[in-house]
Amino acid sequence: MSPDERREQLIALGARLLGDRAIEDISVSEIAEQAGISRGLLFHYFPTKQDFQLAIVRHANAELLERVTPDRNLSVFEMLRDSIGRYVEYVSENRTSYLALLRGPTSVSPDLAPLADQTRDAIIGIILTEASIPVGDADRPRLTLAMRGWIAFVEETSLAWLRTEPIPREQLIDLLVESLIAIAFSVDPALAAVLRG
Repeated sequence: MSPDERREQLIALGARLLGDRAIEDISVSEIAEQAGISRGLLFHYFPTKQDFQLAIVRHANAELLERVTPDRNLSVFEMLRDSIGRYVEYVSENRTSYLALLRGPTSVSPDLAPLADQTRDAIIGIILTEASIPVGDADRPRLTLAMRGWIAFVEETSLAWLRTEPIPREQLIDLLVESLIAIAFSVDPALAAVLRG
């Protein structure tokens, strides 16, 4: 393998383990063994374990963003619902790492916490851009702030839902979609109308 291919292989192996482990529980030795290389060689590609963890989290964040990017063939409301549905599916598949990244030791890591914020900002950007939501310059800061609050609501609600699943998945998706529309209405009723399609 070329150095780039080997590096991507190691990141993919680490990302695969994120489905059922927290990032801090991923063993460098186990990854090296699965890749058929020595532990020391892994550190040729990543100077430290933290660098390796950062690469895994970046990969997972990129995968999440790819999964939630809306299908432009749908109406705005259907795009929103579809994206949120795929978000819920992603966090369901990666519940352990999702919980750890938002509430575990990783959530306060000075290296990893900024990646979560970048992902939040990217999700807001996807919703505003991909759904072609018309926002006036005067309303943009207010809407962006409200959407940051909505992202926190989505994360906390998703975490609570993952623990006990007190309602069916479809009801969770409806709750998250309706909450965004309510926030949009508080900024500009016409904006809420656009989201409703």
